[in-house]
Amino acid sequence: MWFVFALLSAVFAALTSILAKIGIDGVNSNLATALRTVVVLGMAWGMVFLTGSQNGISSISRKSWLFLILSGLATGASWLCYYRALQIGQASKVVPVDKLSVVITLILAFVFLREKITVKSALGCVLIGAGTLLMVL
Repeated sequence: MWFVFALLSAVFAALTSILAKIGIDGVNSNLATALRTVVVLGMAWGMVFLTGSQNGISSISRKSWLFLILSGLATGASWLCYYRALQIGQASKVVPVDKLSVVITLILAFVFLREKITVKSALGCVLIGAGTLLMVL
């Protein structure tokens, strides 16, 4: 089931890029990011209440709070940079560079989470990096 959700995530991410590129025309990139964030915030809290998950807030540990907040700050920084890049660059070039996050994530997962890098995943990272270079040059 994880693969279905991951594939849907990729489809929605692709739609996000195209819809944002069209919508950001003539709009300050920071303002556009803020508007997008309000929509995402509404959807996320809507799902929390729809599924009855709001009762779990009190059981979140301090460690989880800290890392979720840091993750949120990283997401915000990513979105601000992404929208600015999308506003001044071509979507067909910005998106592949943004997807280098796959390679960076693999490296960070190895360093901080002690996840193993297999020959297959290392080769995939090299190919993603080469493909990104090929697409942006």
